Amino acid sequence: MARSPIRPRPRAGTRRPARARLADGHLANVYSAACPSRQALDRLADKWSVLLIGALEAGPRRFGQLRDQVDGISEKMLVQTLRSLERDGLVAREADAADRTVTYQLTELGRTLQAPVAAVRAWAEQYINDIEDARAASDAPG
Repeated sequence: MARSPIRPRPRAGTRRPARARLADGHLANVYSAACPSRQALDRLADKWSVLLIGALEAGPRRFGQLRDQVDGISEKMLVQTLRSLERDGLVAREADAADRTVTYQLTELGRTLQAPVAAVRAWAEQYINDIEDARAASDAPG
């Protein structure tokens, strides 16, 4: 009889992070190429997705407002990224036929990303000088 691997017990007062159970019964695992959770990770690894989620933290925005706030994004990438975020259930698109406007806002699921995205943004802004120094040292001859 095969023995199950011994897992260390969590320290008192700590919790193991919850992982979703997939339809086939397996636990979600981003390290598995076959796991659909990898697609969610891919969405969050996209800089435009992260920037748009951050831009929508303050509330609903129109297309032009998002384009102006996220410097450097092309209209094509803005459309593609918003569609992908909407498809993934992170952003809701609301059209108002009366005044012919469209607004985008984070869904309840999208709002769960606010803290992680804010932490990554804060880290990038805090440590950019260290990163640039490391790059310069790495690129220096000799």
